[in-house]
Amino acid sequence: MRDHPLRSRAPGALRTAGLLTAGALALTACSAGEAPGGRLDVFAAASLTDVFTGLAREFEDRHPRTEVVLNFAGSSDLAVQINSGAPADVFASADTATMGRVVEGEGLDAGWAAEHGERGVVFATNTLRIAVPPGNPAGVRELSDLAGGGATVAFCAEEVPCGAAAAAVLEEAGLEVAPDTYEEDVRAVLTKVELGEVDAGLVYASDVVSAGERVEGIGFAEAGAAVNDYPIGVVSATSDAGLAADWVELVRSGTGVEALDAAGFETP
Repeated sequence: MRDHPLRSRAPGALRTAGLLTAGALALTACSAGEAPGGRLDVFAAASLTDVFTGLAREFEDRHPRTEVVLNFAGSSDLAVQINSGAPADVFASADTATMGRVVEGEGLDAGWAAEHGERGVVFATNTLRIAVPPGNPAGVRELSDLAGGGATVAFCAEEVPCGAAAAAVLEEAGLEVAPDTYEEDVRAVLTKVELGEVDAGLVYASDVVSAGERVEGIGFAEAGAAVNDYPIGVVSATSDAGLAADWVELVRSGTGVEALDAAGFETP
């Protein structure tokens, strides 16, 4: 009995044919202008968690062969990582001072900075709120209520932007507050309040929006003394400056502005 014509082919020949077919398909895709796959590492202040997570899905829809990897932490920690050579493509800080430290470490892409600004582009602002658990069990009404010792309080560590902002508003109010705990970033402060582990915490307006019914937010007049500007820029170590610039443009686009406004940020 004669073998079936297909069965008579050697396995190696089949593999070769498959490789040639795959190669032809790849060439067709390239000729059609399809961009190669890639990864985009975005380092961002913890307060941007919700907004940037949503924008990452939008970006991947627009760049279907690209994976967005988000790294959220206190801005000062992220700046140290970038200046130490961490593989980042984009940095979004919760204040200009921290971005300045990255710039001083030659952390922003020179070509992008020359076109858009050596210290990044400010894309949003944020102000502090007092966050309290639902029902406000300690009866906190204003900033001075945090100074009397009758409420347990959480602040951000002083070296991160939300901690620096807290120090500024207390100075404006002429108050001294000894918090019961210092946290590494604003989301950690928010979590303390959500869990009822403290009576109050200083967080951003956007964090109050993010928490929904899990906390209540209290505005106070002194918050205007410490409005945080959020700058963003392409990092010098980026492996794809064009892709990184596309992320920055998405953040600054109508889509980004709408997401930031909905999250409680102010936009330029």
